[in-house]
This record gives sequence, structure tokens and C-alpha cells, in this order.
Amino acid sequence: MKLALCQIDPIIGDIEFNKNKILNGYKKGIEAGAELVIFPELSLVGYPPLDLVEKKEFRLAVDIAAKEIAAQTNSVGLIFGSITEDNDRIGTDIHNSALLCYDGKVQFIQHKTLIPNYDVFDEMRYFDPSKEVYVHEFKGERLGISICEDIWNDADYWYRRRYTRDPIQELIQQHTTLLINISASPYSYGKRQARKDMLSTLCRTDNLPLAYTCCVGAQTDLIFDGASMCFDKNGRLVKVGKTFEEDFILFDTNADYDEIKNCEAGYEEEVFKALVYGLKEYCTKLKFSKVLIGLSGGIDSALVACIAVEALGEKNVHVLLMPSKYSSEGSVTDSEILIKNLGISSDNISIQPVVDKTIMQLNLALKNIKGITEENLQARIRGLYLMAYSNNEGHLLLTTGNKSEMAVGYATLYGDMAGGLAVIADVYKTDVYKIANYINREREIIPEAIINKPPSAELKPNQTDQDTLPPYDLLDRILRMYLEENKEFNEIKEIIGDVEVVKKVLRMVDFNEYKRKQAAPALRVSSKAFGYGRRYPIVQGWRK
Repeated sequence: MKLALCQIDPIIGDIEFNKNKILNGYKKGIEAGAELVIFPELSLVGYPPLDLVEKKEFRLAVDIAAKEIAAQTNSVGLIFGSITEDNDRIGTDIHNSALLCYDGKVQFIQHKTLIPNYDVFDEMRYFDPSKEVYVHEFKGERLGISICEDIWNDADYWYRRRYTRDPIQELIQQHTTLLINISASPYSYGKRQARKDMLSTLCRTDNLPLAYTCCVGAQTDLIFDGASMCFDKNGRLVKVGKTFEEDFILFDTNADYDEIKNCEAGYEEEVFKALVYGLKEYCTKLKFSKVLIGLSGGIDSALVACIAVEALGEKNVHVLLMPSKYSSEGSVTDSEILIKNLGISSDNISIQPVVDKTIMQLNLALKNIKGITEENLQARIRGLYLMAYSNNEGHLLLTTGNKSEMAVGYATLYGDMAGGLAVIADVYKTDVYKIANYINREREIIPEAIINKPPSAELKPNQTDQDTLPPYDLLDRILRMYLEENKEFNEIKEIIGDVEVVKKVLRMVDFNEYKRKQAAPALRVSSKAFGYGRRYPIVQGWRK
């Protein structure tokens, strides 16, 4: 069968926009000679629609749009994802569904069976699972249609399965001849290779071809990389969609193709592209044309500036240099070199007069300003400058804190945490250096002086991050185990050896949960990012 996979970038809740994307892709598929045109999971409503699905008016509008799409079909089949309703008075009555349309109407609906409720997924809040799965005969094939999570429970691949049901095996038992999976699978580094390995194992074991159609785009913190995949019955990857952009893929299940061996690049390249794409999508969908960054002379803000220029162009990036009496001369001169290398606009405004005046006024009430108060005051005055500029000029303010800092609370509420999007808050400090070196792989863009200098907030004389924190290579080892591998104190101390350091780091992570709850959304590139995917109590007594 000749298939067309339409890897589109929907906008959550923009039903008319998404409907037109589906119809345009369907027409393109017909012109290309496809017999069946396939779109991703929930492509009519965007993923994840969250509480929008609880609004009856929204669901009615979706139903009308789905029927309008179906009415424009001919003998060529069309599969797209949407929400549907029943009225069995059990659960929510709402389903995450795949609709198969042809000859002017919806001919078949398959609901999602496995409803995920972990990490960034909370579909059990909204959707009821399918009670049954069925194959559908179409143009000589027995189509086995599934939705995203349904295909992530194969007994031949997973050592430990999350669900007792396996809808794919249920389809195979009904003698399906072609597997189709429509998906909205959020990106994290390493997941694409894991997806390829899993799907390859499934096709090879069951001797069936597979068309896996995934959406692309970014929806706030979630990034979707696309990379739709087609496998022959021998489990060979024979077609793969573009990453971080829309694509249109033709796949003939009866044709012979060369096998594609590699589907994922190295960490630095992948994550840099993902962050660029996530920022570009955020600005485009929220209609921000320009961004603002506080440039400190450190590596974090330098990296964010590079990402912003790649995403939006140098004319749409403005930076503020805001030195104080503690700022080194190099911080200013290094920043000026970076500004010239990137071709971006800038302003240099000393915060010191405002700091001095504020301390003088505060002393009337507080009598004795403590060191940490003065340090945080500097960060908050910088935040004041940045937010005033953002309000006045309409620029989106980007925060520049990395994952290591956010984990241990090495950031100031209403200061350097102020902003609309946290671009690198899911990138550990050690990985910030790796990506910076990747950016400099052909020529020096980020000055080597920025990369080589000891990290410092420059809020007091001769300050470095290591005055307060363990060395970043040690800190990041502990954080990876705690945050991403879900290890606890006893396991981590056996590996690290230094009991006091481990105890200190874990306590800092737990204690600073209240800060992260007030942080800007962070672009997700790891398997466990701060935000919606990590739900940890602020008030708790586990670690005293």
C-alpha cells in the first residue's frame, strides 16, 4: 500500500488552523498517488490539549471540524488524531482517538487503549481507554491502527512492562497486515534511538511493516522532534522524517528500500537544535518577534544568546550588560566580544547607583543589611531593569539559569529567575560547556575567555560558584543520579563516597522546590525535567 505520512506542527486549540493543515496534507497525498494519508495523534486539537478538552464548547467545535474534514475525502483514506465522545456514563466519556475517513465520512474510529499517567503525561485525567481494538479492512489491507503509548508495551523489547494489555498483539491476533501508529511523543535526548530499536524489534518479531507518524513542534516546555519512521516487515528502518521541522514522507509497503542505520546525532548537536527549535516555536506561537537577555559575561548567558540568534536572527536579539562594583573588567569586555561576534544590539547600564540608593533607603528600616541580602538585591535590581525593558519594548525576557543551578537553588527569585522562558534550565552546567564548544567547532563565537573563566555570580569580591557548591562535575553526577535515575541517599553515597557532600546536595535540591515552582517554563531535553514532569512536594519531611 502507498502511504503518505504528514508530519505536521499543530497549534493547541487552533482547530481551524489544524483542520486546514490536515486538508492541505491530504490533498498533497492524493497528488502524490497515496492510497492512505496519515497524520499524528490529536493533530486536530494539538497535543497536549490539557483542560481544554473539559470544555463542552471546545469538544463540539472539534466534532464539527472532524466531520468537515471527513466530508472532503474521496476514495483515498485519511487517518488523523482527534478527541471523540461517547455516553456510556463511565469515566470521562472522552477518548483520544484515531479517525479513518474516506468516501466523505468517518468510517472507523479506534480509541487509544493505554492511557499514560507518568512524567509529563496526565492523560488519565481526561481520557477513557478503549475497551477493544479492531482491524479495519481497506484496499486489500487489514489495518491495525494504534495511538502512541499503545505501541510502547511490547513484551519482546521491554524487560518490565508498564501495562497488562498489549493492544498491538491484540491487533496481530486479528491478522492485521499493516501496523499504523499515530503519535505525539515528546523529545528527550536518546529517546529517538530507543524508539527505533523498540519499533524495529516489534516489526521483525511479528513480520509486519509499520508506519509511525509523529508530530513535530514545541508546545510551551515540550518539544516534539518529528522523525516519523517507516519499517519494513524485517524490522529495517527504511524511511525517517526530518527532525525539528515539518515533513511529508511517502512509503510504499511493497517497495524495496535501503536500510537507514543512524537516526540520532551526538548530544551537543541534538540538544542545541532542540533548544533552538523550542525557543523559535515559543516565540512564533505566542507572537514574540524579539527577545531580551541579561548578558553577564558568563557561559550560561552566552549560550542562551547563541541559541536566540540561531532561533530568531541577530536583529531580533537584544542584550543588557548590567555591571556592578563587583563585576570584573573581563566580564564586560568578554561580553562585548560576544556581542560583536553575534552581531546583536546591546545596552550597558551600571546597576551600582540604584543598588547604593536602595541599600541606603533599606537601612532606614533594616538597620543592618546582611551579605546575602545585598547579593540578592543586585540580582533583583538586574531583574527590575530587564523586566522594565521587556515591558517597554515588548521583548520576551529569557532566563539564563542552567539545570545544576536550578536544582540546588543557586538562583534568585524575582532576580535572575525573572523571565518568560527558561531556555537552558534542563541542561546541566557540565553540558553547557559541551554545547558551547560545539558552537565554537568551526570558529570562535563564544570567547574562550568566557569558557575558561571560573564560574561566578560576581555578587561579592572574588566570588566563585565553588565557594558554595561542589565542583560541577561532581555536582552533576549526584544530580543525574537523584533526578533522572531516581536514586536515593544510600545508593548515591555508596557511589560517590563523600557522605556530607551527597547529604548537602540532596537537601539543597529538596529545600529549593519552592523556587522551581515559581520559575519560568523550561524547555525539556532530558528524560526528567523540572516542571510538569517532576511533581515533588514543597512542604515535606522526608529529608530532615
